[in-house]
Amino acid sequence: MKDFIDIEFNTQNLDKFYIRTTIFNALTDVLDHFEGNLLDIGCGKMPYKNYILDNSKVIKYTGLDIETALVYDSAVAPDFTWNGKVMPFKGNQFECAIGTEVLEHCPEPETVLKEVYRVLKPGGVFFFTVPFLWNLHEVPNDEYRYTPFSLERHLKNCGFKQIELKATGGWHASMAQMLGLWVRRSPMSNKKRKYLSKILKPIIKYLISKDKGDKTRFTDGQMITGIAGIAKK
Repeated sequence: MKDFIDIEFNTQNLDKFYIRTTIFNALTDVLDHFEGNLLDIGCGKMPYKNYILDNSKVIKYTGLDIETALVYDSAVAPDFTWNGKVMPFKGNQFECAIGTEVLEHCPEPETVLKEVYRVLKPGGVFFFTVPFLWNLHEVPNDEYRYTPFSLERHLKNCGFKQIELKATGGWHASMAQMLGLWVRRSPMSNKKRKYLSKILKPIIKYLISKDKGDKTRFTDGQMITGIAGIAKK
């Protein structure tokens, strides 16, 4: 899963480089919280599985995905599927859980969060990321763009405590991300896309270098690329 962990910055991934880099960085920042049995919710092709098993105290990794999930890799199947209402596990079963870029696809997020809370052991942690500045995707199953304030409310409503939320990027990164998305995904000829990608690559690199996402505060007028967080049962 090189393109999720060891991400190369090139003209072909100007749209994905920043978001994948920041998700991975946010994940590595919380590895010390992971141990025992881990549940990956909305696991897809489980791109972080081997890295987590090799670099944390996790001893068992379980992938869970919705029954109707898109198949990103036919060679990788989830360990379990569910209907989006009740997870096929007993309560208090996992020490930790992760959900990267998943909650924005949940039509009733508190239904999912209550299930995460139920299957976590007391003191268990839930790590998650959500996009804020991102194009519509997996339509029509693209439900929300969360603010940190709505995320915190949903988590508290479901019983979580010790909630820590961080922006994955501020103004400079937001501009870099929009330029990357525009040049790689908006309608244009292949020739024009190739030409503009070469021009924009150093600009995007500069903007990313200037961003201080870890110092971004959730205040009036702030722009963010996304949110990473951790919450405890």
